[in-house]
Amino acid sequence: MKISIIIPIFNEAATICTLLSSILDNLYSKDNVEEILVVDGGSTDGSQKKVSKLSNEYITLIASRKGRAIQLNTGAKVSRGEILYFLHADSFPPRHFDRYIINEVQKHNHAGCFRMKFDSNHWWLRFLGWLTQFKSKRCRGGDQSQFITKTLFNEIGGYNESFVVYEDNELVDRLFALRQFVIIPKYITTSSRRYQEIGVWRLQYYFLNIHLRRWMGASSEDLYKYYLKKVLK
Repeated sequence: MKISIIIPIFNEAATICTLLSSILDNLYSKDNVEEILVVDGGSTDGSQKKVSKLSNEYITLIASRKGRAIQLNTGAKVSRGEILYFLHADSFPPRHFDRYIINEVQKHNHAGCFRMKFDSNHWWLRFLGWLTQFKSKRCRGGDQSQFITKTLFNEIGGYNESFVVYEDNELVDRLFALRQFVIIPKYITTSSRRYQEIGVWRLQYYFLNIHLRRWMGASSEDLYKYYLKKVLK
């Protein structure tokens, strides 16, 4: 089995090269990876040029329509690996992450994620990272990354492209319903930049509102309008 790593980007020139280097440096074996697909949603900051300079037998730049769910599905459609590993551009997997993922699939765990920690010592962000050890869909998020066999991904129809935000959680909800989810007890490190920009408590309040609105039946469009108004304003 080989892994296709799929990274959606939009204006990630500041971090994408560091991430790609980190991925290659932390592999247990390059033989475990079929490809690294960087799916660009129309960046305007030179991200494409930076990725193109690093393109090699592993790294490929793919153009896509904007929208994380759309970009993730675009990468999955052209991928060649038996295992798909979806990774945010500001999240850094643990050392030998490829071996951990393959080991789980060999144990018939066909989908899952890593635990997560932020690159911050703020006590609340440390607490949020601590929560990711628990096997609850309420403790999940896209920053924890997502592995899934390509067979299972196709069976459940991939990401729901109507969700511009919350697409990761919507997929996890379906996987939990199928009892197909495992949490690998190793930590992926993700950026706290959004919390630093907006403020820890304010952003946490916005995220909690998004979850509550979803649980109360809000549509994907309503969630996006709220996210656009509060988080991306």
